[in-house]
Amino acid sequence: MNKVILIGNLANDPEAFTTQSGVSRSTFRIAVQRRFANAQGVREADFLTVVAWRQNADFCNRYLTKGRKVAVEGSIQTRSYDAQDGSKRYVTEIIADSVEALGSRDDGQARPHDNGPTPPPAAPAAPSSNDFTEVDDDELPF
Repeated sequence: MNKVILIGNLANDPEAFTTQSGVSRSTFRIAVQRRFANAQGVREADFLTVVAWRQNADFCNRYLTKGRKVAVEGSIQTRSYDAQDGSKRYVTEIIADSVEALGSRDDGQARPHDNGPTPPPAAPAAPSSNDFTEVDDDELPF
């Protein structure tokens, strides 16, 4: 099974691409802190490249910005290519099945290709005392 779940912060703004057949792609890197500190007491981070396709890519390109905390679920993929100097290069990427923005937008500003700032969600209504039903403890199944 090849499955990875990561939570980290974007190290750069997503780079948007569209294939010749019109499929959206988004590429960005996330910084994921390691679980334990090193010998000097510092928690290092790994910088991992994430590739999202189609609707996931559209979401990333529209809503994600550098520094934003995200959760990524997907799989690890390794590929190779021949560099211009003739050497063989290897690339390891996370292919995102889902990407979820965590927290709120830091700046509250629209990205250049947005239609404007995302309005804040409506606050839930405060419950009134009439919303509660009295229950006898003898009726509970546990």
